[in-house]
Amino acid sequence: MNKEVTEYLDSLNHPLRKEIEEIRKIILGANDALEENIKWNGPNYKVGVNDRVSLRVLPPKQIMIIFHRGAKVLEQPKQKILPKDYGLLDWKTNDRAVATLKDMEQIERYRSQLSELVKNWLDKTL
Repeated sequence: MNKEVTEYLDSLNHPLRKEIEEIRKIILGANDALEENIKWNGPNYKVGVNDRVSLRVLPPKQIMIIFHRGAKVLEQPKQKILPKDYGLLDWKTNDRAVATLKDMEQIERYRSQLSELVKNWLDKTL
């Protein structure tokens, strides 16, 4: 885990800090090539220069995991990048989806789906 991200989260005194830490572990465990940094006021995960997953941790009542293809608008694929929603995804566009988790119970319930989702997202977008 990136020290800069940990220090940033320390400064927030977030009520869902344990949940954020667990999500960080799940995401980073899904692919050895992932690097963690701070971008868009939250933890961000990238491979090389390609941002692919970001956490929105503010306001501090839930954690949003945003699956995307970076900051630049790209031509939309004709279909959603992934064929299923894993019981988690709310599709915003065909190349951008959000999973929202509110507590440790949800994180534990969706742990394997979340790990598989990160792996498959990276396979399809890198």
